[in-house]
Amino acid sequence: MREGRCRGTATSRIAFPIGLDLGARTPEKTAMSITAEIAAHANGASGLPLSLHANPIHRAAAGVLPTASTLIE
Repeated sequence: MREGRCRGTATSRIAFPIGLDLGARTPEKTAMSITAEIAAHANGASGLPLSLHANPIHRAAAGVLPTASTLIE
């Protein structure tokens, strides 16, 4: 890509490898991990397990956005 037509800001927005670590070993599970990362990024979510959140998991309804201080240590 660096040698082709994609240069500058176009390549700086690309993140790789893509996907959350779900232990995927099949194309279907890999697609699931990529979709999960895209959804988390689009929703401003951390991608961390919900069991780590001290606040309600339905942030929009509760009006709470997760921060480092709202995670259970």
